[in-house]
Amino acid sequence: MAYHELLAIRVRASIALFPEIFTEKKMFGGLVFLYKGKMTIGVVKNKLVVRVITPKKDDLLAKDGISPMDFTKKPMKEFIYVLPEVIKTEEDLLFFTELGLEHAKQKLNEI
Repeated sequence: MAYHELLAIRVRASIALFPEIFTEKKMFGGLVFLYKGKMTIGVVKNKLVVRVITPKKDDLLAKDGISPMDFTKKPMKEFIYVLPEVIKTEEDLLFFTELGLEHAKQKLNEI
């Protein structure tokens, strides 16, 4: 499994700040964190991968260090990559954790 272990530890600490229960799963050659079975945030190589609601995706992609997740060689809907320089602080990481959780909750409300 080729993912940045320290980043995974940081993500675990970030999700621990929430009362919601997350589970871990190996996906995309990395490690992802799910809320009620919905992928929220994860680590692939040295990048953070985050699921975001569609209305927020374009604004995020306009920022340096954030790109569409192209794991399949084409952009994946509602997935972004976040480079390490964008998540230098725990507050930065918490912002993306909240986005991932927001996405999962929205998808669960659609069911």
